[in-house]
Amino acid sequence: MTRGAGGTGSRRSDTGPGRREEGAERRRGGDPDGDPVRHPMDVDALLDDPATRVIVCCGSGGVGKTTTAAALGLRAAERGRRAVVLTIDPARRLAQSMGLAELDNTPREVPGVDPAAGGRLDAMMLDMKRTFDEVIELHAAPEKAAQILANPFYQALSSSFAGTQEYMAMEKLGQLRAMADAGPSTSTGTGTGTGASMTPGTSTGAWDLIVVDTPPSRSALDFLDAPKRLGSFLDGRLIKLLSMPARAGQKAYLKVVSAAVTGTTTALSKVVGGQTLREVQAFVAALDTVFGGFRQRAERTYELLQAPGTAFLVVAAPEPDALREASYFVERLAADRMPLAGLVLNRVEVTPVEGLSAERALVAAEELDEAGGHELTAGLLRVHADRTRRRERERTLTAGFTHAHPEIPLVRVAARAEDVHDLPGLRAVGADLAKS
Repeated sequence: MTRGAGGTGSRRSDTGPGRREEGAERRRGGDPDGDPVRHPMDVDALLDDPATRVIVCCGSGGVGKTTTAAALGLRAAERGRRAVVLTIDPARRLAQSMGLAELDNTPREVPGVDPAAGGRLDAMMLDMKRTFDEVIELHAAPEKAAQILANPFYQALSSSFAGTQEYMAMEKLGQLRAMADAGPSTSTGTGTGTGASMTPGTSTGAWDLIVVDTPPSRSALDFLDAPKRLGSFLDGRLIKLLSMPARAGQKAYLKVVSAAVTGTTTALSKVVGGQTLREVQAFVAALDTVFGGFRQRAERTYELLQAPGTAFLVVAAPEPDALREASYFVERLAADRMPLAGLVLNRVEVTPVEGLSAERALVAAEELDEAGGHELTAGLLRVHADRTRRRERERTLTAGFTHAHPEIPLVRVAARAEDVHDLPGLRAVGADLAKS
């Protein structure tokens, strides 16, 4: 299911940095290099539409998802939205680009955002273990929660179990959406009704747009499958088997459970060690009161992701592996009936001189070499030839994607000479995103 990117409700057509010039650029159409796009994506319409509540940036690792998410959040804020960006990237450069000393599990206001349109931008970085702790603290009685949090097996599970990061990203998304739906409030440091532990004095729940940067995954399927996979693990047969003493009571357990069960735990004890097995059993016994909650929240997460107010943006680079992953992700989103807004093709090569082919540039460079005294010019011509050929390869690769998915809106973002490290850099990326 593809979400149309030409939504309604544009808030301020003539305010904010560079708005008129960007509008003229969009009307000309095409990508940063003048190449027309069959189905251009109107990113500003998506950001301006008040019905858009959640934007999920997804794709393979190393394609610029985090920068894209931050640029979208900044542009939305400077167009009047109250946005929060949830990032998974631990790199400090993103915090620095937003003018923050650090990013952590608490949303913090980003300074330097243009307030002319009345918006604001908060940012936070997922703390996987802290978010897991918040889930336990919210759904278990205080005594049970303390037992779980102190359990060595839980500490390992919450820090390194496969899929935990993806699951907790969606847990945090659920918390943020619940706070946004509840309306603005100020934390007193005693927590909120959603399980999010906030720093005293932190403003919460004022957002009308949440932008999510999904975890870098080896496979696109990890992000979509992790919530259900973790929920299934915690609700699985082995875990339920280990929890039977707590559910039935030790005495009744000995009478009811067959010798086969005892044999199973004995065998497990030999494989994983008696101490580890006891830790697992203690963890499961303490967690027994919140069993099923993981699966229920996974189902609610899927419902939120499928809701009309959510928009997925697949981010890719013009490289074979990244576009192959993007194609697979597009197909999976369609199969799961997730609302796809379009593809962001990041780091696209831009040729500085139009009308000069790579072949002509190389011939001219050779002629200058023979004439002598023009080393710099000849070198620039060769750089131009190399970039032109790279652009041609990228266009061929992109054409393969658009041929396979002709209905998917697309926007190209020009490659940059250096990493984005400040708000002006994020604004520039946002301006490229708006050039459809």
